[in-house]
Amino acid sequence: MNMSPSSFPALGAARLYLCTDARRDRGDFARFVDAAFAGGVDIIQLRDKGIEAAEELDLLAVLKDAAVRHGRLWAVNDRADIAVLSGAPVFHIGQKDLPLAAARTLVNGNAAVGLSSHSPDQVDAALAAAAGPSHLDYFCVGPVWATPTKPGRTAVGLDLVKYAARAAAEASNPVPWFAIGGIDHGNVHQVAEAGARRIVVVRAITEAADPAAAAASLLDALDAAGPGPA
Repeated sequence: MNMSPSSFPALGAARLYLCTDARRDRGDFARFVDAAFAGGVDIIQLRDKGIEAAEELDLLAVLKDAAVRHGRLWAVNDRADIAVLSGAPVFHIGQKDLPLAAARTLVNGNAAVGLSSHSPDQVDAALAAAAGPSHLDYFCVGPVWATPTKPGRTAVGLDLVKYAARAAAEASNPVPWFAIGGIDHGNVHQVAEAGARRIVVVRAITEAADPAAAAASLLDALDAAGPGPA
């Protein structure tokens, strides 16, 4: 099954994408992901370099249960083997991870594949890949601002968000794209004004006292920006 936005409307309609660790310090992973979905998060990705494969699979089973209850999506980062074994509907790779063609082969059409991009050239390549045989399903643009979740990664600023908005609007085969990196309640309006209508967040929800309310507030900010580029 080809999980493209056209055949998988949930991806095309997604606006709020959350990345979270295993929340070992809080011990509330199941409650947290349920609350985040309840608040309107469309996709939750488990991204935790400090856990072993068996624990990751166990947590992904919990995440899957919550996603199914809420009719939402869940994602695996970097590891195609974990994506395949868990049955993840979304698989995300970075520029230095598996090549897109290899990732597509390994998930065998059973997952939407997304890619990080950090420059205009990489945005252009992502849009070209969306129309090519490897068929990229979505891409992320950032980090817009420096963030401790990506230490050492240089912030790209709002100019790249603006570039992506223009390039996506002009693309013959548009594909969903998300702004990512340091986005929170204090600056989400700037990202929206730059042309993004989809965002990826971490701390804006993971550090919130009320994850559901935090998610709903971010969506309200995107709604306030009005319709914009795909």
